[in-house]
Amino acid sequence: MTGIRRAISAGFERAMRSLLLTLSHRRFIGRLATRLPFTRPLVARFVAGESLEAALPAIRALREAGFRTTVDILGESVTSVAAANEAAAGYVAAIAALEAAGLDLNVSLKLSQMGLGLGREVARENAARVLTAAAALGAFVRIDMEDHTTTDATLDLWRNLRPLMAGSGDVGVVLQSALRRTPADAEALIAERARIRLCKGAYKEPAAVAFPDKADVDAAYVALMERLLDAGAYPAIATHDDRIADHAVAYARDHGIKPERFEFQMLFGVRRDLQERLLRDGWTVRIYVPCGEEWYPYFMRRLAERPANVGFLVGSLWRERRGP
Repeated sequence: MTGIRRAISAGFERAMRSLLLTLSHRRFIGRLATRLPFTRPLVARFVAGESLEAALPAIRALREAGFRTTVDILGESVTSVAAANEAAAGYVAAIAALEAAGLDLNVSLKLSQMGLGLGREVARENAARVLTAAAALGAFVRIDMEDHTTTDATLDLWRNLRPLMAGSGDVGVVLQSALRRTPADAEALIAERARIRLCKGAYKEPAAVAFPDKADVDAAYVALMERLLDAGAYPAIATHDDRIADHAVAYARDHGIKPERFEFQMLFGVRRDLQERLLRDGWTVRIYVPCGEEWYPYFMRRLAERPANVGFLVGSLWRERRGP
C-alpha cells in the first residue's frame, strides 16, 4: 500500500512539475495576473515590483517597521553574454540607488544570472563588477546557491572574488541542508570566517547527492544551524518554519547567543506573522525583496522545482489568516 501511495505521489509531482514548467513559458499569464483584480494582490504579495524603483516603497516600509532588507533582482540562467552583462549593470545601478535612498546596502545575486552557464570567466567578470561597486560603498553581496551541479563553481568563485571586498563590505555564500556534502562545506567555510546563509534548498536533486525525505532535510538543517550559531560569522538562518525558528531562539537563549550574533531571513510576503513575531521579540529579521521583470518565470520555476512549494505558499497564507 505504501508503494502505491508513493507511486501516485511521484506521478502527481511529475505532472505538476510539467504543468508549472509549461506555464512558466506562457508570459501572457503573468501579464494577465498583474491586471486582474483577484490575482494582482497575490502577485504584489510576493514580488515587490517589476523594477527596483517600483519596489522602493515596499523596501522603505520594511525599513520603517524595523526589518532589514536584501534586494534580489530576478533573473537567472541567462543565455547570452550581453544578457549577463546587462544583469551585472543592473546590480551596479541598484547598489547606487539604494545608497541614494538611504536603504540597506545589501543585495543577493545568482551566478547563473551573471553568466555561469556561459563559462566561469564570464560569471567571474560580471560578479567582480558588482562586488567592486559594492566595495566602494561598503555594501554586502550574497551569492546564492543553485542546484548541486554548480556548488563547486560557486564556492570557487566566492573564494576567488572575496579579496575584492577586503576592508570594505563583504560577500557571503549560501549552503543548503538538503545536500549531503553541506556539513563538510560548512566546516571549511566556518574556518574561513565566511558569512553563511543556511537554507533547506528548493531544488529537486538526485538522492545520491541530497536527502529525499523532508524529515532528514529538517534534521540536517537544525544540526547545521546549531553549529553556525556556535561558531559561524554572523550566520543567516533562512527559514519560514516556525518550529525551526523557535528552536533557534531557544538554542540562542540557552547558549547566551545575543541577537546581534546572527539574523533570521525570510522571503517578502511569506509568513509575515512569523516575521513580525520574531522582530517583536527582539531578534534581527532580514527580508529578501524580489523585484524585476522576470518575476513570473522565476516564480513558476521555483514552484516547478519542488511542487510541494505550492502547498507551502497556500499553507503560509492560511496560517496568517488564522493568526498565532
